[in-house]
Amino acid sequence: MNTTNSLPVSSVPSGGENIKATIGQLSRRPEAGSLLGLIAVFVFFAMIGGSVFLSSAGYASWLNIAAEIGLVALPVGLLMIAGEMDLSIGAIIPAASLTVAIISGHYGLPESVGISAGLGVGLLVGFFNGFIVNRTGVPSLIVTIGSMFGVMGLTLGFTVLIAGSTGVSLVPSPTAKAVLGEFIGGMFQVTIFWWVLFVAGFFYLLHISPVGNWIFALGGDKVSARNAGIPTERLTVGLYMLSGFSAAFVGVSQVFVYQSAQVLAGQSFIFNSIMCVVIGGVLLTGGAGSVVGVVFGTLTFAIVNQGVYFTGIDPNLGSVIIGALLLLAVMMNDKFRILAMSYAAKKKR
Repeated sequence: MNTTNSLPVSSVPSGGENIKATIGQLSRRPEAGSLLGLIAVFVFFAMIGGSVFLSSAGYASWLNIAAEIGLVALPVGLLMIAGEMDLSIGAIIPAASLTVAIISGHYGLPESVGISAGLGVGLLVGFFNGFIVNRTGVPSLIVTIGSMFGVMGLTLGFTVLIAGSTGVSLVPSPTAKAVLGEFIGGMFQVTIFWWVLFVAGFFYLLHISPVGNWIFALGGDKVSARNAGIPTERLTVGLYMLSGFSAAFVGVSQVFVYQSAQVLAGQSFIFNSIMCVVIGGVLLTGGAGSVVGVVFGTLTFAIVNQGVYFTGIDPNLGSVIIGALLLLAVMMNDKFRILAMSYAAKKKR
């Protein structure tokens, strides 16, 4: 007797039920709210800005911004998932830029030396931040604020002492310009492609490699993570060094894009990167978030930041829109977190 079709028809999920279940699961993902926000702001500015916003120049305007901020937002997102914070990125960016400009521009040494030194500055500051956070137990917010002002003071002092001004110029070689400072088609920065590579690397680190589970555990409960055998101190130092390296990379690329470095450059990256991460669904309390969400949040921020210039809206209202978007994102993140927790509790029953 053939029993292949002996199950009741009602026990077999229909296609509609499968679709509903899939949509329900996706809606509880941490990046779900940021995706909805991204779609909403893109449609809004596409309708208001019209063909100008949807032109190549329009895409380039916000993609260039997204790439630079996105390179910094990725490690900041990982740190926030781990329950930490890094405000020193605002000082690392100009410090790295000026290191390259002084070594390769002012002194004329090979660009490879300047680039290595600039990236080394970011790694050094990141190591310092992680070491102090581990050894003192002082909240990372305070530690990184202190290191930010310290690096800013040292950058200003050494730049004035060596170059006699607060800015240093650099004429890059064709190779360095092509790799780090080229405008493809005269509009799209090559930094966009570097951002894509960083996104792939961070996605693997957080969502595929075992280290990703460590990061989530660290943000959930540091004591429990340590008791479970996770090397929390080394992980913390590594995340801060990754943040410092990424910020330094932005600084290095900027000096080849703009062919100069300024002491005060980079301050806007501090809160802009945090906004991108929060809009992307990362909880301020740590323990939840995704790289995809951070990418969505970065694109949303960049579109709003640049989209106002393609409309009749007063550009001064751009900050108001971004502020409102941030508050809405925080409320939506809490809502989606509650949905995810309720869904997980139902599945356990």
